[in-house]
Amino acid sequence: MLVEFMKRELFNWHSSALQKDMPIVRYGDYGFAILLVPTAAADYLEYERFQLMETLAPYINSGKVQIFSINSINNESWLNNEMLGEHKAIRQNQFNEYVYNEVIPFIKTNTSAETPIITCGASFGALHSMNLFLKRPDLINGVIAMSGVYDLTEYTKGYFDDQVYFNSPHHYIANLTNHNALEQIRKSNHIHILTGAGDYEDPEASKHFAAILYSKGIIYELDVWGKEWKHDWPTWRAMLPLYLETRF
Repeated sequence: MLVEFMKRELFNWHSSALQKDMPIVRYGDYGFAILLVPTAAADYLEYERFQLMETLAPYINSGKVQIFSINSINNESWLNNEMLGEHKAIRQNQFNEYVYNEVIPFIKTNTSAETPIITCGASFGALHSMNLFLKRPDLINGVIAMSGVYDLTEYTKGYFDDQVYFNSPHHYIANLTNHNALEQIRKSNHIHILTGAGDYEDPEASKHFAAILYSKGIIYELDVWGKEWKHDWPTWRAMLPLYLETRF
């Protein structure tokens, strides 16, 4: 059960980028903002259903952080086996535009223009969170990525084009040479890559991506937990509160 005294507000609007209604939930009303991206084909209430919000309640209720959680469109993109690859890529880019042009302004309007925004997600949500930050570090201040892989081709079933490339951090960061873009990313003090080493985790994916960041002079934190930490909710319910407590 969600902690009763936590402030919780539901919003909804028709997204011009996605051409559909997109709900969003806000927890708390003070502090820096975390933008949560669901794990796979889940919705904006997923993190609440799996009790993550309960573990974050002390930080929300104290005014340290406020959380905004959005819907995934993965079931209209990379996880939809009925769609052509190029159509999946188009939908991915529409999702990015929805976040940049609709969600970020919504957060700023409901907080302040100076409120830092950190993207965060687990599993497929980690890839999205990392991608959203790296593509627009002028809008997003950092990322907490839990149990992710950062190579989009893990999800594209063999399809590859320019749009896959430019949504796959593993690919485009390795080849990024634009000084201004790299400097904008390097300004962040909050690039946190977390993973367990237990069942269904892929710590090598996190290590490999961290090495790419290192090669570009990008400061990051890589934290590989032990084999008792599986690719599942107990791991993420432990990771995120710890990082809110100790890194922010």
